[in-house]
Amino acid sequence: MAIVGGIMSRDLLAAEPGAAIADVVRQMHEREVGAVLVLDGDRLVGIFTERDVLHAAATGKLEGSTVGDLMSRHPETIDSSDTTGHAAAMMIHGGFRHLPVEDGGKLVGIVSIRDLMRHVLDDEIPRGA
Repeated sequence: MAIVGGIMSRDLLAAEPGAAIADVVRQMHEREVGAVLVLDGDRLVGIFTERDVLHAAATGKLEGSTVGDLMSRHPETIDSSDTTGHAAAMMIHGGFRHLPVEDGGKLVGIVSIRDLMRHVLDDEIPRGA
């Protein structure tokens, strides 16, 4: 089974907790990503996702809120040496679609459910088809 470090994205979109929601959502749109890692210096303090944007829109909190107001605090993480199966199990049982990846306690990437599906589907595509 593959390891998370082999399929994760290293091109991270990060924001500070005080960043304006509108600015971060614009960056998410431009980069075509569904999650932003929220950092206080080098320390991961949260994750802000498409679901958080939807919640903010539905509750009228888009204007005047910061990422820190609406992020999921202290997200679970996975080690880059863990298996993709372990990542999938964490996402399924935790009900989330993005998982920050660490190596030796240092943030090095993010893995999404899309990354996992790409890997699975690539393994199942007949060669030469």
